[in-house]
Amino acid sequence: MSRSDKDVLLEVRDLRKRFGDLEVFKGVHLTVHRGEVLVLLGPSGSGKTTVLRSLNGLEVPDSGTLSIPGVVDIDFSLPLPDPVRFRLRDQSATVFQQHQLFPHKTVLQNVIEGPVVVQKVPKERAVAEAEALLDRVGLLSKRDAYPHQLSGGQQQRVGIVRALALKPKLILFDEPTSALDPELVGDVLDVIKGLAAEGWTLVIVTHELGFARQVAHHVVFIDGGVVVEEGTPEQVFDHPQNERTKKFFDRILKH
Repeated sequence: MSRSDKDVLLEVRDLRKRFGDLEVFKGVHLTVHRGEVLVLLGPSGSGKTTVLRSLNGLEVPDSGTLSIPGVVDIDFSLPLPDPVRFRLRDQSATVFQQHQLFPHKTVLQNVIEGPVVVQKVPKERAVAEAEALLDRVGLLSKRDAYPHQLSGGQQQRVGIVRALALKPKLILFDEPTSALDPELVGDVLDVIKGLAAEGWTLVIVTHELGFARQVAHHVVFIDGGVVVEEGTPEQVFDHPQNERTKKFFDRILKH
């Protein structure tokens, strides 16, 4: 099945965002298809994380449109009412660079917080589902531990489980391994690869080029606030058409 034949889950058109005199992105277009892994690449400061945060309303662009067919249509040039913002956020979950777990809550309490408090899932059911997810990533034995008792890689895996517990249509990953020691990266990437294999829809900002090549269905290279190049991993990595893309890969792969 070609990419164009898949259901469109989310589409943004002509997103623009400025912080003071700095124009962070200048007309970004993205389409996320159901069941695909879309990877956003680009140098630091290129705007890719701000684009990612715009997909669930954590960042609000100055203009442009966002559509989740049958759920929400947003024109960012108009005021964004809270009910619309909440409806958008209900569709996705985010895994951050720095884990952002509640330090005073156990692993299990962190995982069930969203389902119980926000989604009103009965606690007994939320606990059972959370334990199954923790077992899946090898952390069931840590259910009663606190975040400070975990390694960075374990904390990040709990962050992924917390996202999965919400049963979102879309999971957003913002540099999920950038804060980890190198020996801890593999476990987290293996979990994400497993999600991709199961057909979850993922949008990932990462500098891990080897991982991106393995897991992505579609790669988007952003630089200077615009989409410079996009295509399959083979097209973007092996046959980049834009000189900026070629220089980026040459510089990264030489280190």
